[in-house]
Amino acid sequence: MQLFASRRTAIALIPAVALLGGAMLSGCASDDPGPGSSAGTGSSAAGQKGKTVLKIGVFGAFGMKEAGLFDQYMKENPNVVIEQNSIERNENYYPQLLNHLTSGSGLSDIQAVEVNNIAEITATQSARLMDLGKTAGVQKDAFLPWKWAQGTAKDGRTVGLGTDVGPMGICYRKDLFQKAGLPADREAVGKLWAGDWKKYLEVGKQYQAKAPGGTKFLDSASGLLAAVMGGNEKRFYDTDGKVVYKTNPVVKEAWDIAAESATAGLTAKHQQFQKGWDQGFANGQFATVSCPPWMLGYIQDKAGAAGKGKWDVAAAPKPSNWGGAFLTVPEAGKNKAEAAKLAAWLTAPKQQATLFAKRGSFPSAQTAYSDPAVSGAKHEYFGGAPIGQIFSQAAKGVPVQILGPKDLVINTNMTDVGMLQVDQKGRSPEDGWNAAVKAIDNALDQ
Repeated sequence: MQLFASRRTAIALIPAVALLGGAMLSGCASDDPGPGSSAGTGSSAAGQKGKTVLKIGVFGAFGMKEAGLFDQYMKENPNVVIEQNSIERNENYYPQLLNHLTSGSGLSDIQAVEVNNIAEITATQSARLMDLGKTAGVQKDAFLPWKWAQGTAKDGRTVGLGTDVGPMGICYRKDLFQKAGLPADREAVGKLWAGDWKKYLEVGKQYQAKAPGGTKFLDSASGLLAAVMGGNEKRFYDTDGKVVYKTNPVVKEAWDIAAESATAGLTAKHQQFQKGWDQGFANGQFATVSCPPWMLGYIQDKAGAAGKGKWDVAAAPKPSNWGGAFLTVPEAGKNKAEAAKLAAWLTAPKQQATLFAKRGSFPSAQTAYSDPAVSGAKHEYFGGAPIGQIFSQAAKGVPVQILGPKDLVINTNMTDVGMLQVDQKGRSPEDGWNAAVKAIDNALDQ
Protein backbone atom coordinates (compact mmCIF):
# COMPACT_ATOMS: atom_id res chain seq x y z
CA MET A 1 0.00 0.00 0.00
CA GLN A 2 1.85 3.23 0.89
CA LEU A 3 4.64 6.68 0.87
CA PHE A 4 8.58 7.99 1.90
CA ALA A 5 5.86 9.96 0.79
CA SER A 6 4.93 7.15 3.29
CA ARG A 7 6.56 3.80 2.68
CA ARG A 8 3.05 2.46 2.45
CA THR A 9 2.37 4.64 -0.63
CA ALA A 10 5.63 3.79 -2.30
CA ILE A 11 4.54 0.18 -2.24
CA ALA A 12 1.21 1.22 -3.74
CA LEU A 13 2.79 1.52 -7.13
CA ILE A 14 4.22 -2.00 -7.20
CA PRO A 15 2.08 -5.03 -8.10
CA ALA A 16 2.72 -7.77 -5.57
CA VAL A 17 2.52 -11.38 -6.68
CA ALA A 18 3.28 -13.33 -3.53
CA LEU A 19 1.33 -16.44 -2.67
CA LEU A 20 -0.08 -16.77 0.83
CA GLY A 21 -1.02 -20.41 0.95
CA GLY A 22 -3.23 -20.53 -2.13
CA ALA A 23 -4.34 -16.91 -1.95
CA MET A 24 -2.85 -13.82 -3.53
CA LEU A 25 -0.83 -11.66 -1.17
CA SER A 26 0.05 -8.13 -2.18
CA GLY A 27 0.85 -4.67 -1.11
CA CYS A 28 -1.08 -2.04 -2.99
CA ALA A 29 -1.18 -2.68 -6.69
CA SER A 30 -0.44 -0.34 -9.54
CA ASP A 31 -3.53 -0.87 -11.61
CA ASP A 32 -5.84 1.51 -9.79
CA PRO A 33 -7.24 4.49 -11.68
CA GLY A 34 -5.33 7.72 -11.61
CA PRO A 35 -6.04 10.88 -9.66
CA GLY A 36 -9.66 11.88 -9.46
CA SER A 37 -10.99 8.78 -11.15
CA SER A 38 -13.67 6.50 -9.83
CA ALA A 39 -13.44 2.76 -9.45
CA GLY A 40 -16.95 1.91 -8.33
CA THR A 41 -17.99 -1.65 -7.83
CA GLY A 42 -21.59 -0.84 -8.67
CA SER A 43 -23.10 1.03 -11.58
CA SER A 44 -22.79 4.80 -11.39
CA ALA A 45 -26.42 5.63 -12.13
CA ALA A 46 -28.44 2.77 -13.57
CA GLY A 47 -30.00 0.44 -11.03
CA GLN A 48 -29.33 2.74 -8.06
CA LYS A 49 -32.77 4.28 -7.75
CA GLY A 50 -33.93 4.01 -4.18
CA LYS A 51 -30.54 2.76 -2.99
CA THR A 52 -27.99 4.42 -0.72
CA VAL A 53 -24.77 5.14 -2.60
CA LEU A 54 -21.73 5.14 -0.30
CA LYS A 55 -18.51 6.57 -1.69
CA ILE A 56 -15.15 5.57 -0.24
CA GLY A 57 -12.10 7.76 -0.86
CA VAL A 58 -8.75 5.92 -0.77
CA PHE A 59 -5.17 6.21 -1.99
CA GLY A 60 -3.59 3.49 -4.10
CA ALA A 61 -5.21 0.10 -4.49
CA PHE A 62 -6.38 -0.10 -0.90
CA GLY A 63 -7.27 -3.76 -1.18
CA MET A 64 -10.79 -3.92 0.22
CA LYS A 65 -12.46 -3.71 -3.16
CA GLU A 66 -9.94 -6.11 -4.68
CA ALA A 67 -10.54 -8.62 -1.85
CA GLY A 68 -14.26 -8.69 -2.65
CA LEU A 69 -15.37 -7.03 0.58
CA PHE A 70 -17.44 -4.38 -1.17
CA ASP A 71 -19.28 -7.00 -3.22
CA GLN A 72 -19.91 -9.07 -0.10
CA TYR A 73 -21.33 -6.10 1.79
CA MET A 74 -23.60 -5.13 -1.08
CA LYS A 75 -24.86 -8.71 -1.31
CA GLU A 76 -25.67 -8.67 2.41
CA ASN A 77 -27.11 -5.12 2.17
CA PRO A 78 -28.91 -4.97 -1.21
CA ASN A 79 -30.06 -1.39 -0.64
CA VAL A 80 -26.45 -0.15 -0.54
CA VAL A 81 -24.19 0.57 -3.50
CA ILE A 82 -20.47 1.17 -2.82
CA GLU A 83 -18.31 3.30 -5.10
CA GLN A 84 -14.57 3.73 -4.61
CA ASN A 85 -12.71 6.90 -5.52
CA SER A 86 -8.98 6.27 -5.65
CA ILE A 87 -6.10 8.71 -6.02
CA GLU A 88 -2.93 6.84 -6.78
CA ARG A 89 -0.50 8.55 -4.40
CA ASN A 90 -1.12 9.65 -0.83
CA GLU A 91 0.92 12.83 -1.28
CA ASN A 92 -1.76 13.93 -3.76
CA TYR A 93 -4.68 12.43 -1.88
CA TYR A 94 -4.00 13.82 1.60
CA PRO A 95 -3.79 17.57 0.81
CA GLN A 96 -7.10 17.27 -1.03
CA LEU A 97 -8.63 15.52 1.96
CA LEU A 98 -7.54 18.35 4.27
CA ASN A 99 -9.01 20.95 1.92
CA HIS A 100 -12.28 19.05 1.66
CA LEU A 101 -12.54 18.61 5.43
CA THR A 102 -11.91 22.32 5.98
CA SER A 103 -14.51 23.37 3.42
CA GLY A 104 -17.00 20.65 4.31
CA SER A 105 -17.52 19.77 0.66
CA GLY A 106 -16.20 17.33 -1.90
CA LEU A 107 -15.89 14.55 0.67
CA SER A 108 -16.58 10.86 0.24
CA ASP A 109 -18.80 9.17 2.82
CA ILE A 110 -15.74 7.30 4.08
CA GLN A 111 -12.19 8.66 3.80
CA ALA A 112 -9.04 6.61 4.33
CA VAL A 113 -6.13 8.13 6.26
CA GLU A 114 -2.51 6.91 6.21
CA VAL A 115 -0.79 6.29 9.56
CA ASN A 116 1.72 9.09 9.04
CA ASN A 117 -1.18 11.54 8.73
CA ILE A 118 -3.46 10.26 11.48
CA ALA A 119 -1.90 12.41 14.25
CA GLU A 120 -2.58 15.60 12.30
CA ILE A 121 -6.13 14.40 11.59
CA THR A 122 -6.91 13.63 15.23
CA ALA A 123 -5.31 16.89 16.39
CA THR A 124 -6.82 19.30 13.87
CA GLN A 125 -9.80 17.64 12.18
CA SER A 126 -11.47 15.45 14.80
CA ALA A 127 -14.43 17.82 15.20
CA ARG A 128 -15.21 17.31 11.50
CA LEU A 129 -15.26 13.51 11.85
CA MET A 130 -17.68 11.09 13.49
CA ASP A 131 -16.82 9.32 16.72
CA LEU A 132 -16.74 5.80 15.35
CA GLY A 133 -16.02 4.34 18.76
CA LYS A 134 -19.75 4.70 19.46
CA THR A 135 -20.83 2.87 16.32
CA ALA A 136 -22.74 -0.36 16.87
CA GLY A 137 -20.48 -3.38 16.52
CA VAL A 138 -17.22 -1.54 17.14
CA GLN A 139 -15.29 -3.01 20.06
CA LYS A 140 -12.22 -1.23 21.37
CA ASP A 141 -10.77 -4.42 22.83
CA ALA A 142 -10.86 -6.10 19.42
CA PHE A 143 -8.10 -3.76 18.21
CA LEU A 144 -4.45 -3.58 19.16
CA PRO A 145 -4.30 -0.98 21.99
CA TRP A 146 -1.67 1.10 20.20
CA LYS A 147 -3.66 1.11 16.95
CA TRP A 148 -6.85 2.22 18.71
CA ALA A 149 -4.89 4.97 20.46
CA GLN A 150 -3.54 6.28 17.14
CA GLY A 151 -7.06 6.89 15.84
CA THR A 152 -8.30 8.54 19.03
CA ALA A 153 -8.24 12.31 19.65
CA LYS A 154 -7.24 13.87 22.97
CA ASP A 155 -10.91 14.40 23.84
CA GLY A 156 -11.41 10.63 23.71
CA ARG A 157 -13.31 10.52 20.41
CA THR A 158 -12.14 7.68 18.16
CA VAL A 159 -12.35 9.17 14.68
CA GLY A 160 -10.27 6.55 12.84
CA LEU A 161 -10.82 2.79 12.80
CA GLY A 162 -7.65 0.88 12.00
CA THR A 163 -7.51 -1.21 8.85
CA ASP A 164 -4.04 -2.74 8.90
CA VAL A 165 -0.64 -2.51 10.58
CA GLY A 166 2.97 -3.18 9.59
CA PRO A 167 4.62 -5.23 12.37
CA MET A 168 8.28 -5.79 11.64
CA GLY A 169 10.24 -8.93 10.91
CA ILE A 170 13.63 -9.42 9.28
CA CYS A 171 13.63 -11.01 5.84
CA TYR A 172 16.93 -12.74 5.13
CA ARG A 173 18.68 -14.85 2.52
CA LYS A 174 19.23 -18.35 3.89
CA ASP A 175 21.76 -19.25 1.23
CA LEU A 176 23.91 -16.20 1.92
CA PHE A 177 23.78 -16.80 5.68
CA GLN A 178 24.97 -20.38 5.16
CA LYS A 179 27.84 -19.27 2.95
CA ALA A 180 28.90 -16.78 5.61
CA GLY A 181 28.92 -19.50 8.28
CA LEU A 182 25.75 -18.33 10.04
CA PRO A 183 22.71 -20.44 10.93
CA ALA A 184 19.88 -20.40 8.41
CA ASP A 185 16.99 -21.76 10.51
CA ARG A 186 14.57 -18.91 11.21
CA GLU A 187 14.32 -19.56 14.96
CA ALA A 188 18.08 -19.78 15.32
CA VAL A 189 18.48 -16.61 13.26
CA GLY A 190 15.99 -14.72 15.41
CA LYS A 191 17.87 -15.74 18.54
CA LEU A 192 21.09 -14.25 17.16
CA TRP A 193 19.78 -10.71 17.63
CA ALA A 194 16.82 -11.16 19.98
CA GLY A 195 16.11 -8.13 22.15
CA ASP A 196 18.70 -5.70 20.81
CA TRP A 197 19.28 -3.99 17.47
CA LYS A 198 22.95 -3.70 18.43
CA LYS A 199 23.10 -7.50 18.31
CA TYR A 200 21.80 -7.23 14.75
CA LEU A 201 24.86 -5.14 13.91
CA GLU A 202 27.14 -7.68 15.56
CA VAL A 203 25.63 -10.42 13.42
CA GLY A 204 26.22 -8.14 10.45
CA LYS A 205 29.90 -7.88 11.29
CA GLN A 206 30.14 -11.66 11.58
CA TYR A 207 28.43 -11.96 8.21
CA GLN A 208 30.67 -9.39 6.57
CA ALA A 209 33.82 -11.17 7.77
CA LYS A 210 32.94 -14.17 5.59
CA ALA A 211 30.45 -12.58 3.19
CA PRO A 212 29.99 -14.10 -0.25
CA GLY A 213 31.62 -11.88 -2.85
CA GLY A 214 29.79 -8.69 -3.74
CA THR A 215 27.23 -8.95 -0.92
CA LYS A 216 26.48 -6.85 2.13
CA PHE A 217 24.60 -7.66 5.31
CA LEU A 218 21.72 -5.23 4.83
CA ASP A 219 20.20 -3.08 2.13
CA SER A 220 20.41 0.42 3.60
CA ALA A 221 21.14 2.42 6.73
CA SER A 222 18.00 4.49 6.18
CA GLY A 223 15.78 1.42 6.30
CA LEU A 224 17.44 0.30 9.52
CA LEU A 225 16.95 3.75 11.06
CA ALA A 226 13.22 3.65 10.33
CA ALA A 227 12.93 0.12 11.73
CA VAL A 228 14.68 0.94 15.00
CA MET A 229 12.70 4.14 15.55
CA GLY A 230 9.42 2.38 14.77
CA GLY A 231 9.60 0.42 18.01
CA ASN A 232 9.77 3.30 20.47
CA GLU A 233 6.93 4.94 22.38
CA LYS A 234 8.36 8.45 22.05
CA ARG A 235 10.23 9.49 18.92
CA PHE A 236 9.75 12.97 17.52
CA TYR A 237 7.09 14.46 19.84
CA ASP A 238 6.37 14.35 23.55
CA THR A 239 2.97 13.97 25.21
CA ASP A 240 2.46 17.75 25.10
CA GLY A 241 2.91 17.86 21.34
CA LYS A 242 6.37 19.42 21.47
CA VAL A 243 8.99 18.45 18.87
CA VAL A 244 11.72 16.67 20.86
CA TYR A 245 13.62 14.52 18.37
CA LYS A 246 16.81 16.57 18.79
CA THR A 247 17.07 15.77 22.49
CA ASN A 248 15.34 12.38 22.63
CA PRO A 249 17.99 9.78 23.54
CA VAL A 250 15.97 7.04 21.82
CA VAL A 251 16.21 8.84 18.49
CA LYS A 252 19.94 9.43 19.00
CA GLU A 253 20.49 5.76 19.78
CA ALA A 254 18.58 4.74 16.64
CA TRP A 255 20.67 7.21 14.62
CA ASP A 256 23.92 5.83 16.05
CA ILE A 257 22.93 2.22 15.29
CA ALA A 258 21.98 3.02 11.71
CA ALA A 259 25.06 5.20 11.19
CA GLU A 260 27.31 2.41 12.48
CA SER A 261 25.85 0.04 9.92
CA ALA A 262 27.04 2.47 7.25
CA THR A 263 30.45 3.33 8.67
CA ALA A 264 31.20 -0.36 9.38
CA GLY A 265 30.60 -1.23 5.75
CA LEU A 266 27.56 -3.43 6.38
CA THR A 267 25.17 -1.84 3.89
CA ALA A 268 24.68 -2.05 0.14
CA LYS A 269 24.13 1.74 0.21
CA HIS A 270 20.71 1.64 -1.44
CA GLN A 271 17.83 4.10 -1.20
CA GLN A 272 14.70 2.09 -0.65
CA PHE A 273 12.03 1.96 -3.38
CA GLN A 274 14.49 3.15 -6.01
CA LYS A 275 15.62 1.21 -9.08
CA GLY A 276 18.97 0.22 -7.61
CA TRP A 277 17.26 -1.25 -4.55
CA ASP A 278 14.94 -3.29 -6.74
CA GLN A 279 17.95 -4.59 -8.67
CA GLY A 280 19.62 -5.43 -5.37
CA PHE A 281 16.86 -7.92 -4.63
CA ALA A 282 17.16 -9.42 -8.09
CA ASN A 283 20.96 -9.69 -7.92
CA GLY A 284 21.24 -10.91 -4.33
CA GLN A 285 23.31 -7.91 -3.22
CA PHE A 286 22.25 -7.99 0.44
CA ALA A 287 21.37 -10.64 2.98
CA THR A 288 18.76 -8.90 5.17
CA VAL A 289 16.09 -6.22 5.03
CA SER A 290 13.69 -4.89 7.67
CA CYS A 291 10.41 -6.42 6.65
CA PRO A 292 6.74 -5.74 7.51
CA PRO A 293 4.09 -8.08 6.00
CA TRP A 294 3.42 -5.90 2.97
CA MET A 295 7.11 -6.11 2.03
CA LEU A 296 6.84 -9.83 1.30
CA GLY A 297 5.05 -9.30 -1.99
CA TYR A 298 7.53 -6.62 -2.96
CA ILE A 299 10.48 -8.93 -2.37
CA GLN A 300 8.86 -11.76 -4.30
CA ASP A 301 8.16 -9.44 -7.20
CA LYS A 302 11.69 -8.01 -7.34
CA ALA A 303 13.69 -11.13 -6.45
CA GLY A 304 11.60 -13.22 -8.84
CA ALA A 305 11.47 -16.97 -9.30
CA ALA A 306 15.21 -17.26 -8.69
CA GLY A 307 14.74 -16.10 -5.10
CA LYS A 308 12.06 -18.63 -4.13
CA GLY A 309 13.22 -20.75 -1.21
CA LYS A 310 16.28 -18.57 -0.66
CA TRP A 311 14.44 -15.93 1.36
CA ASP A 312 12.98 -16.54 4.83
CA VAL A 313 11.51 -14.45 7.67
CA ALA A 314 12.74 -14.23 11.27
CA ALA A 315 11.58 -12.16 14.22
CA ALA A 316 13.05 -8.66 14.42
CA PRO A 317 15.29 -7.76 17.38
CA LYS A 318 12.46 -5.76 18.93
CA PRO A 319 8.79 -5.21 18.02
CA SER A 320 8.39 -2.33 15.59
CA ASN A 321 5.75 -1.02 13.18
CA TRP A 322 6.01 0.34 9.66
CA GLY A 323 2.76 1.18 7.90
CA GLY A 324 -0.98 1.03 8.37
CA ALA A 325 -4.12 3.05 7.70
CA PHE A 326 -7.52 4.08 9.05
CA LEU A 327 -11.10 4.69 7.90
CA THR A 328 -12.87 7.91 8.92
CA VAL A 329 -16.41 9.20 8.38
CA PRO A 330 -16.79 12.97 7.80
CA GLU A 331 -19.57 14.75 9.70
CA ALA A 332 -20.43 16.59 6.49
CA GLY A 333 -21.43 13.36 4.75
CA LYS A 334 -24.99 12.81 3.56
CA ASN A 335 -25.12 9.19 4.69
CA LYS A 336 -23.24 9.25 7.99
CA ALA A 337 -25.11 6.46 9.75
CA GLU A 338 -24.79 4.06 6.83
CA ALA A 339 -21.16 5.07 6.28
CA ALA A 340 -20.29 4.43 9.92
CA LYS A 341 -21.98 1.03 9.72
CA LEU A 342 -19.92 0.15 6.63
CA ALA A 343 -16.65 1.41 8.19
CA ALA A 344 -17.32 -0.72 11.27
CA TRP A 345 -18.00 -3.79 9.12
CA LEU A 346 -14.91 -3.32 6.94
CA THR A 347 -12.62 -3.07 9.98
CA ALA A 348 -14.24 -5.92 11.93
CA PRO A 349 -11.91 -8.85 12.71
CA LYS A 350 -13.55 -11.23 10.24
CA GLN A 351 -13.15 -8.83 7.33
CA GLN A 352 -9.59 -7.97 8.37
CA ALA A 353 -8.72 -11.68 8.32
CA THR A 354 -10.18 -11.94 4.82
CA LEU A 355 -8.19 -8.92 3.69
CA PHE A 356 -5.00 -10.49 4.98
CA ALA A 357 -5.70 -13.83 3.32
CA LYS A 358 -6.44 -12.24 -0.04
CA ARG A 359 -4.28 -9.11 -0.08
CA GLY A 360 -1.64 -9.44 2.64
CA SER A 361 -2.75 -6.45 4.73
CA PHE A 362 -1.99 -7.49 8.30
CA PRO A 363 -4.94 -7.01 10.70
CA SER A 364 -5.03 -4.23 13.27
CA ALA A 365 -7.79 -6.20 15.01
CA GLN A 366 -5.89 -8.45 17.41
CA THR A 367 -8.86 -10.77 17.80
CA ALA A 368 -8.37 -11.70 14.13
CA TYR A 369 -5.07 -13.35 15.04
CA SER A 370 -6.87 -16.49 16.21
CA ASP A 371 -8.66 -16.81 12.86
CA PRO A 372 -7.11 -19.75 10.95
CA ALA A 373 -6.67 -17.46 7.94
CA VAL A 374 -4.17 -15.52 10.06
CA SER A 375 -2.82 -17.96 12.66
CA GLY A 376 -2.20 -20.67 10.09
CA ALA A 377 -0.82 -18.45 7.34
CA LYS A 378 2.42 -19.63 5.77
CA HIS A 379 4.33 -18.19 2.84
CA GLU A 380 5.59 -20.64 0.24
CA TYR A 381 8.05 -18.24 -1.36
CA PHE A 382 9.72 -17.67 2.01
CA GLY A 383 10.26 -21.34 2.73
CA GLY A 384 6.84 -21.88 4.29
CA ALA A 385 7.51 -19.26 6.97
CA PRO A 386 4.63 -19.08 9.49
CA ILE A 387 4.08 -15.40 8.83
CA GLY A 388 0.75 -15.26 10.66
CA GLN A 389 2.44 -16.28 13.90
CA ILE A 390 5.60 -14.20 13.37
CA PHE A 391 3.78 -10.95 12.62
CA SER A 392 1.02 -11.49 15.21
CA GLN A 393 3.64 -11.80 17.92
CA ALA A 394 5.43 -8.70 16.65
CA ALA A 395 2.22 -6.66 16.47
CA LYS A 396 1.30 -7.43 20.08
CA GLY A 397 4.66 -6.10 21.27
CA VAL A 398 4.54 -2.70 19.57
CA PRO A 399 4.23 0.11 22.15
CA VAL A 400 1.55 2.79 22.12
CA GLN A 401 3.44 5.38 20.14
CA ILE A 402 3.18 9.15 20.43
CA LEU A 403 2.50 10.46 16.95
CA GLY A 404 2.86 14.08 15.86
CA PRO A 405 1.40 16.06 12.97
CA LYS A 406 4.73 16.31 11.14
CA ASP A 407 6.10 12.83 11.84
CA LEU A 408 6.36 12.15 8.13
CA VAL A 409 8.34 15.33 7.47
CA ILE A 410 10.79 14.58 10.26
CA ASN A 411 11.16 10.91 9.41
CA THR A 412 11.67 11.53 5.69
CA ASN A 413 14.39 14.12 6.24
CA MET A 414 16.17 11.98 8.81
CA THR A 415 16.27 8.93 6.53
CA ASP A 416 16.33 10.31 3.00
CA VAL A 417 18.45 13.41 3.68
CA GLY A 418 20.62 12.86 6.74
CA MET A 419 21.23 9.11 6.87
CA LEU A 420 21.42 8.80 3.11
CA GLN A 421 24.39 11.18 3.11
CA VAL A 422 26.18 9.02 5.67
CA ASP A 423 25.41 5.82 3.80
CA GLN A 424 25.93 6.89 0.19
CA LYS A 425 28.22 9.91 0.35
CA GLY A 426 30.46 8.86 3.22
CA ARG A 427 29.74 11.90 5.36
CA SER A 428 30.31 11.55 9.08
CA PRO A 429 27.35 10.63 11.30
CA GLU A 430 27.59 14.08 12.89
CA ASP A 431 27.50 15.86 9.53
CA GLY A 432 24.58 13.69 8.42
CA TRP A 433 22.68 14.51 11.61
CA ASN A 434 23.28 18.23 11.16
CA ALA A 435 22.07 18.03 7.57
CA ALA A 436 18.90 16.28 8.70
CA VAL A 437 18.24 18.82 11.45
CA LYS A 438 18.73 21.71 9.04
CA ALA A 439 16.30 20.18 6.54
CA ILE A 440 13.75 19.47 9.26
CA ASP A 441 14.02 22.98 10.74
CA ASN A 442 13.47 24.45 7.29
CA ALA A 443 10.46 22.21 6.69
CA LEU A 444 8.94 23.06 10.07
CA ASP A 445 9.84 26.76 9.76
CA GLN A 446 11.91 26.68 12.96
